[in-house]
Amino acid sequence: MWTVWRSAGIGWSAQPGLLGRESGAAPGDGHRREGVRRQPVARGAFKPRTSPYSFQGLGEEGLKLLAEAKAVTGLPIQTEVMSPEEVELVAAYADVLQIGARNAQNFSLLRKVDKTNKPVFLKRGMATSIQEFLMAAEYILSEGNPNVILCERGIRTFETATRFTLDLNAIPVIKEETHLPVFVDPSHGTGHWRYVTPMALAGIAAGADGVIIEVHPRPAEALCDGLQALKPNTFQAMMNSLAKVAEATGRKA
Repeated sequence: MWTVWRSAGIGWSAQPGLLGRESGAAPGDGHRREGVRRQPVARGAFKPRTSPYSFQGLGEEGLKLLAEAKAVTGLPIQTEVMSPEEVELVAAYADVLQIGARNAQNFSLLRKVDKTNKPVFLKRGMATSIQEFLMAAEYILSEGNPNVILCERGIRTFETATRFTLDLNAIPVIKEETHLPVFVDPSHGTGHWRYVTPMALAGIAAGADGVIIEVHPRPAEALCDGLQALKPNTFQAMMNSLAKVAEATGRKA
């Protein structure tokens, strides 16, 4: 999977909101039928939420559902780990460990994920400067794990029209400062499905190596983040457009 991200082409990761076993394999299976191979399906078995009353994920049950989906689709799994104590459990199921924005400077966690020798997908914190973000990655790299993928997912500003402000300036800056691949997350960066495609296109045009996109067959029924989720047909249309932008910038999707 790491070789896919390090290739000259554009990578993607689809992140469906999880309903339960009845929908567990459906989104990934759809991506497989569309002919895109070996790109991860990212799902939050553990969900860090601002409110303690919001959906917190399915925990280990969710990890088992991910394993079932992987068995059906053959797609690798990327899922979030929230604390050092959970690293071994999540690593037993996941192909890629994701560290979310709220844990971008959880230094104990950053050191712990290195011990798994698995790729780490590190999201920028919502109030983290670019320099702080790069130093967070160094915590993983300095412990001997070179397989780190950075993700710009939006920062908190005074603007309220979107969920966050997707900092596309960060993409060329980070690529100037490091050899690491950089993804962009327009789903969380904007918070609304209508803005996901244009910002994904802008991210690839700015030099991003890939995108991570929220996808759900029935967004209105999603337990969280339904407003920012693309339906599968919209996702496929977006991928077709991304291919054109990638080719225009000398890359392949």
